[in-house]
Amino acid sequence: MNETQAVTALSALAHRHRLQIFRLLVVAGPTGVPAGEIAEAIGINPTALTFHLKELANADLATATREGRYVRYALHVDGMRRVIRYLTEDCCQGRKELCGLPTMRGRETCKPRAARERA
Repeated sequence: MNETQAVTALSALAHRHRLQIFRLLVVAGPTGVPAGEIAEAIGINPTALTFHLKELANADLATATREGRYVRYALHVDGMRRVIRYLTEDCCQGRKELCGLPTMRGRETCKPRAARERA
């Protein structure tokens, strides 16, 4: 990821509704959420939702899949990982273990927060 791509991704997340949508997609995982359910959960109209989802997709943070008349949106995991990696790649002069950062490998980073806290 280069600086321009990082700025695009972070700009997409720097809006209240887009951040809420992104977090909802993180929880939903690869199965995603139908657009109507996202709009209802966030409390915005479909036109505004379309705009925000387009911004997240353009930033490589969300994907869309058409299911008949409906569109299901999901987290683009690789896009999210690239942003996190870009932000943390030089943490503590490259010694991530000093910063307590997850390795981004395996399923340990996909556990719900409550499960991670119990572990």
